[in-house]
Amino acid sequence: MLLVAGLTGGLPTVAAVASAVGVSVAAHATRLVRVALAIHRGSRGLGPCRGAGLLGLGLLAGGCTVVGLAGYPAGLTGRLGFAGFLVAVGVQLTGLLMLPGAAATPAARLQRLLDGVAVGTCLFYIAWLLVLAPHGGGGPRTFLAGLISCAAASVALITGLRAARYRTAALACSGGTALSIAGLAGLVAAGLTPGAATWLAAAALVAGPALAAEGARRAEPREPNPADADGSFAGYPLLAPPIGAALLATAYLVVTGGGVPDRSAIVLGLTAVAALAVREALAALAVRRYARRLAGREAHFRSLVAGSRDVTVVIDTDLVVRWLSPAAARQFALSEQDVVNRPFTAMLHPEDAARVVDWLSAPGKVSAPPDKAQPSLLEARLRDGYGRWRDTESTLSDLRSTPEVAAFVVHIRDIGDRRAMERTLHQMAFTDQLTGLANRRELLRAVAAARSAREPAGAVLIIEPDGLTVLNDLHGREFGDAVLIELGRRLRSGLDTGDLPARLAGDQFAVLTPAGSILAYALASRLVTVLSEPYRLPGVTAHLSAMVGLAEVAGATGVDEVLRWADLALLRAKRTGRGSVEWYDKSMESALLRRMAVEQELPGAIDRGELDLVYQPVLELTHRRAVGAEALLRWRHPRLGAVPPAELIPIAEDLDLTDEISRWVLHRACRQLSSWLRDGWDLWLSVNVSARQLVSPGFVPALSGAIEAHLVAPGRVLVEVAETATGDRPTPDAREAAFAAVRLLGVRTAIDHFGTDPTSLAHLRRMAVDVLKVDRPLFTEPAGRGRLAAPIMDVVMSLADRLGLEVIACGLEAEAHLETVRAAGCHVGQGNLFGAPAPAERVEAYLTDNRSPSL
Repeated sequence: MLLVAGLTGGLPTVAAVASAVGVSVAAHATRLVRVALAIHRGSRGLGPCRGAGLLGLGLLAGGCTVVGLAGYPAGLTGRLGFAGFLVAVGVQLTGLLMLPGAAATPAARLQRLLDGVAVGTCLFYIAWLLVLAPHGGGGPRTFLAGLISCAAASVALITGLRAARYRTAALACSGGTALSIAGLAGLVAAGLTPGAATWLAAAALVAGPALAAEGARRAEPREPNPADADGSFAGYPLLAPPIGAALLATAYLVVTGGGVPDRSAIVLGLTAVAALAVREALAALAVRRYARRLAGREAHFRSLVAGSRDVTVVIDTDLVVRWLSPAAARQFALSEQDVVNRPFTAMLHPEDAARVVDWLSAPGKVSAPPDKAQPSLLEARLRDGYGRWRDTESTLSDLRSTPEVAAFVVHIRDIGDRRAMERTLHQMAFTDQLTGLANRRELLRAVAAARSAREPAGAVLIIEPDGLTVLNDLHGREFGDAVLIELGRRLRSGLDTGDLPARLAGDQFAVLTPAGSILAYALASRLVTVLSEPYRLPGVTAHLSAMVGLAEVAGATGVDEVLRWADLALLRAKRTGRGSVEWYDKSMESALLRRMAVEQELPGAIDRGELDLVYQPVLELTHRRAVGAEALLRWRHPRLGAVPPAELIPIAEDLDLTDEISRWVLHRACRQLSSWLRDGWDLWLSVNVSARQLVSPGFVPALSGAIEAHLVAPGRVLVEVAETATGDRPTPDAREAAFAAVRLLGVRTAIDHFGTDPTSLAHLRRMAVDVLKVDRPLFTEPAGRGRLAAPIMDVVMSLADRLGLEVIACGLEAEAHLETVRAAGCHVGQGNLFGAPAPAERVEAYLTDNRSPSL
């Protein structure tokens, strides 16, 4: 507005100009102070807000100087205006240098100041030589005002150009400050005399604070970053043009004959040289400090790299090694000549090289720079200086986007000791320490892997040697361990490559084979043969046998079920006998589960009242008169149902319950016989026992105690032992002694089911036997072949007559059976033809219906 008014001739008064300028400057100074206060509230500190505050105070000082120029007499105008000018310029420059982004450190602010002084002095030097000096130059105050103005404006502009942050805001602040200084200098120099120069200076003084206030408002403060400090040679290009221009101006003056520079020019030159010298000295000191810092960092880096156990390798984009840390020689015996300028893949194992290259080449797989993401880990085998493959773990960082590196940085660590420890731990966790075979955990893992295949196949063999417990008892655990070691060796040598041998626990072994059912069975048979060969150890030769249970991997719902099936098959093999090999099947499982249920429930059956006796009458065949009865054991379980003696007695023998059951049966039978005798029935009663029950030390005392307890005549009791139980176990001598002991009590003895199994006639002659009970196969005519039963019965009856034995025909179910045995001379028999086994009450009813004379 002032400029427009001055050009149109409508000039305001000097007081009006001064007032307008003062109000405008004060308004913008107030804005700067408000910005400073806002910065102070946000940061809670004085550091970030000082620049805006001082800049505002400097502008306010300049406005006050302008107002003062209009109100004081002319004699004081020069001195007071110059002093206000100096204060305003100094405060403004201080605030500008302290704005955020202008200069981070005091050294940088001093460099900005010296750069500005040098540039401003050179510019004023040129103006002095070419313009001011030829026209008289003015007074000393004008000389100083011009010099200070040029220097201050240069400082402001250089500060804006060299700003590290907020470039737009910094340029606005520096430009506004430069305009303010230039306008204030013009007003001070002109003394507010009317004229175009005054109006231009006033306009600059009005526009400068507005521009500076707007720039300060846009600059948001943040903590200074030391990396933003100017410690480089970036300032040199700004100094070179002014110095060159000053030299050209001097040469022009000399060449054109204008004389030599006067005293003022010499002072300006010396001032510029001094500022430049001080600036260069400070720059040199900064460079030295920077060089020392770099040297310290390099030494620190080298000490870290040299002392580190990790090997650092720098690889370019072509995967060629460009640098290798000194730790490579210590850790892997690798020198720079062996590695540098060679492909990185040449160091890697062929099986790992392709994987590493793919990993580096795949986008998104390589880690970002360290400040953005954690580096990725990669395991690979690396060849050391001795040609050995070493297990390593590498940290790879992609620094290709960093200009100073522009490569991959790989930190390699030797993990051989850790891998060895892992292998040792794996061996301890998945290997049996005695035999060196896989343990149960490893077998389960392998079975699970076989089941997870697309088409599960193979079989599990569970092997258990028989006789190892006896060897441990006879020769000690050390001998047993030696046998187990040899057994494991034989097991391993007898398998194919794809088979996995394992020791499950104790003396139980297993094999996982991928073979089919036929080959698996052949393998099991071969292992039984191999493991049954004699074990020749120092001083002792051991003989073992083996049983094997097999189960297929396919079809099971889980790994545990596969092993359970094999265990069930092994259990069946144990019951079959030594050297047996059994496959699992559903029917076998049902039978074994039934047996295990019986084994669980049989103990305590007597206390629960679940055992009972049924009776079948024995008749004199001519008159069909009852002469005796046979007591038969029955077990009725609420869940298992009726359990026959043929199933119950073997399990009772395995559980050592035969003595307890024998006592119960003898007492129950003798009590029933005593009751019948008291009721007037002339009967004898037979009791079935097994061979193991007969030879048991407690049987004869139990029999004697039952007879005495129930007051029964010993001759009315008949003890029956099945012919199938008179084999080799127990021994013939033990059986003969047991029969004799029973005979000494006055109790009669009988061999049941005579003729159904081979019995030595010599043993029959020596045993104290009174009765032979022949079974139905001897007197039943074979299908399609008649008239054979009668001769056989004739032979049996003739043999019994010669040995003085009584014969009882068992299992009579038809009249033809009755005719055959009667024709042979047998007079006593029993069977369903006369009555099925029944409780005592029903037998008593039968006796009543077919009453026989009492004693």
